[in-house]
Amino acid sequence: MGGMTDQPAPMPVLADLQEEYEFLDADDRYRLLIDLGRGLEDMPDALKTDTTLVRGCSAAVWVYPTVLDDGRLHFLADSNAAITKGIIALVLLTVQDRAPAEIGATDIEGALAPFDLKNQLSSNRTQGIPNMIALIRETAARYA
Repeated sequence: MGGMTDQPAPMPVLADLQEEYEFLDADDRYRLLIDLGRGLEDMPDALKTDTTLVRGCSAAVWVYPTVLDDGRLHFLADSNAAITKGIIALVLLTVQDRAPAEIGATDIEGALAPFDLKNQLSSNRTQGIPNMIALIRETAARYA
């Protein structure tokens, strides 16, 4: 692998996050997710269209894939709900800037399982997340 060290790492690593999350109570978990969402890269409003809107979310969720020069996928995503943004940030931590084949092979749900999001949030907040994950997988399959 290698070559990853020279890149800035503004987003936390999923494993570190999980460790911290396990020790927090519900309120603090909520706050952690909201903070995570605030750390998401800005998505230009021009990209928030019907085409990039993920269906099935109670909150609006937009996902826009871009392809880096070396073929890796970089996703821009946003939501109009702070907590949903946090979950999006978690999802992106599992796939961001990876090769399409690698994303296709990633067990995104498995990576998110320790965060127990279903119990954390009302179901209408999380129902769009599988759709977002499906969209990321479709995108990866298209570029793979």
